[in-house]
Parts: sequence; C-alpha cells; structure tokens
Amino acid sequence: MGSISGAAAGENSLLGTWKLKSYTREMCETGERFNPLGRHPHGYLHYLPDGRMSAILAGDNRVQPAGAAPADDERVMLHRTMTAYAGTYTLEPGKVLHHVDISWNEAWTGTNQIRFYELEGDTLTITTAPAKSPVDGMEGRSILVWERVRAPAQ
Repeated sequence: MGSISGAAAGENSLLGTWKLKSYTREMCETGERFNPLGRHPHGYLHYLPDGRMSAILAGDNRVQPAGAAPADDERVMLHRTMTAYAGTYTLEPGKVLHHVDISWNEAWTGTNQIRFYELEGDTLTITTAPAKSPVDGMEGRSILVWERVRAPAQ
C-alpha cells in the first residue's frame, strides 16, 4: 500500500491520536534496556487521513525553568528530554515510514524514519530500526507503546 490518502482512510488502522504509555531503548551491542525519558514519559502520535503525521515526546520530571526565558543550561536539559517531528507517512504491512518535514533534530529533517508496528486492540507498539541515538550516539532501537485516544462519550 502506498501513501495513505482520504480514500484509503478506511483501511488505515493507525489513523487517529495515540498517547505514549512507555518508551524503552534497547542497546544493540548488550541488549541492555533503559527508559531514556523516565518511567512515565508523555507524548502523542497523530496519523491523519490526509497522510500527515506528527509526534511529540517529553520526559517525566522535566526541569522547570527559573524564569520565562530558560537559561542555557535549562534549555539543554529541556532539549535532551524531548523529541518532536512531523511530516507525511507511508503505510505498509507491519511497517510505517515517517517522511520527516520538520524536526527537533535538524539531522532528521528530510529523512525517512522506519518504524515497525504491531497493533493489538487499542495498543500500538512501534519499534524503530536500529540506529545511533541523537542523544548519546549509541546504536540501539527504541520500543514505544501507545494507547489509542478515544473521544469522550457525549
């Protein structure tokens, strides 16, 4: 299946808003696992019928700046504890490619980020292809578990 369009929206089980439940990083060399954004990270992932997507993730217990304009050391800590990007996406069986138009990390802008997914009910597990982390430079893969956001009953 190619890029998702409004016509194909009915076939796209990823459509909608997803709330981050967990984010684990697994190191390729050792198999070690850790939570780079803490045990209770925050985030949302959106897949829209027009083929656009966006993701924002933030760590738990982020630094609270002392003033309205964060000091340089506060900015560094805030940057290290978040990820955000948006673009278009192409859906394939078990795989979604994020075509990044804009990103927190300019090195991602203009790239294709490969994501493997498993969908079980309202739980979406996304695993990245092995890659070097833009935070620590170590080779690993990320495992993100998302829960579908349902509209409140009216």
